[in-house]
Amino acid sequence: MLRYAMIRAVTVTTAISMLVSEPLRVTADETPSWSEWRGPNANGVALNAKPPIEWGAEKNMRWRTAIPGRGHGTPVAFGDRIFLTTAVPIGAKLPPKMSGRPGEHDNLAVDSKYQFVVLCVDRKEGVIVWGKVVHEEIPIEAGHNTASLASASPVLDDQHIYAHFGSHGLYCLDFDGNLEWQKNFGQMHSKHGHGEGASPTLSGSTLILNWDHEEKSFLAALDKSTGNELWRRDRDEDTSWSSPIVIDQNGKKQVVVCGTNRVRGYDLHSGETLWQCGGMSSNIVATPVFANGVLYVGSSYEKKVLMAIDLNGATGDITGSKHILWSRTRGTPYVPSMLLYDESLYFLTHYQNVLTRVHGPTGKDSPGPIRLGSLGSIYASPVGANGFVYITDLFGTTEVITHSEIPRTVAVNRLDENVNASLAIVGNEILIRGEKHLFCISNKSEN
Repeated sequence: MLRYAMIRAVTVTTAISMLVSEPLRVTADETPSWSEWRGPNANGVALNAKPPIEWGAEKNMRWRTAIPGRGHGTPVAFGDRIFLTTAVPIGAKLPPKMSGRPGEHDNLAVDSKYQFVVLCVDRKEGVIVWGKVVHEEIPIEAGHNTASLASASPVLDDQHIYAHFGSHGLYCLDFDGNLEWQKNFGQMHSKHGHGEGASPTLSGSTLILNWDHEEKSFLAALDKSTGNELWRRDRDEDTSWSSPIVIDQNGKKQVVVCGTNRVRGYDLHSGETLWQCGGMSSNIVATPVFANGVLYVGSSYEKKVLMAIDLNGATGDITGSKHILWSRTRGTPYVPSMLLYDESLYFLTHYQNVLTRVHGPTGKDSPGPIRLGSLGSIYASPVGANGFVYITDLFGTTEVITHSEIPRTVAVNRLDENVNASLAIVGNEILIRGEKHLFCISNKSEN
């Protein structure tokens, strides 16, 4: 039986009202279906999933749930639980001031105090199980008008959710919403005041966080059980929004982080820099992908670059060395990250509606650029499953193409609200975080 509960705000004029179900239980042998923003393999692919390719208001829409506040982080899921973050304005409006330099860089105004909230949703019914206000603060930066104060995606294991709100703290909660620990790294100052967005990643008992900004940048490894720092490494970098990934190279785990000056690989256990490679642009946003010893990195700001880096035997500075298998300067990604599906590397031009596919190991066009005529500007990263690729634009339209020798469009699906967050594929369902709702797309015949 369902019962009502409310998360109370500090003023009576603002409250988050939600349905709450009985606590859900999952067993340890269940594998997280979508444990971080690029999926369980950090490449955007959902293996063994068979989600729908068509949906709309009256077709394959299992449920839609209103989400308070605003957040662009991708939801994560384990069993029948979905977790996501949001930032909710509360109290009286403040005299507005622009984040960054007033009137420049298309930034939002800071005009309110905010609650930073972690939400848990029942995947079967779409009911909000619980909501936890972990922090309240007036931010010093509201970010770009396409950003949010909850743009980093959470990461989870089979017992805990780790939610990162950047300057507003890192929080570990159990699956019933109890706060286990919290940590604050201070104030981040992003380039142009565009906001924060790098997501944490998890490997075994180690939680990794990238803190690149306009002041003292660093990479930190934390004990996921306590939040205690295992190591911290200073980084000679300015702001980046690229999330770290953990790779297994010849049986040795490395943390890989993109930056303006260098892409670097760090030993997971010691934090030692193993190798580094220059050649990227500034304003790094796209997160790298990796498979079979090859790392793919790309950027597109004041210059365009995409490289395939062979990490076999890589040590020291490998800039311009034989470890660079191939590189290109056209069609490179900026905001959306790449999708690595089998040996095919998919990437969008800047954040435009041109998708390019190349053969990953060689960099050869396969078949090359594809115009996505149904889409506009794209900030979400493409995802793949069951022989299809899903690309979603800012206006909530998703074009589905075949993952085949000659890709073809098989569906164009429209929602009635904007979408910034990347899609998550959980089992045979698609979770879409819109500006106002969380949508669950599922074949109705399977419901």
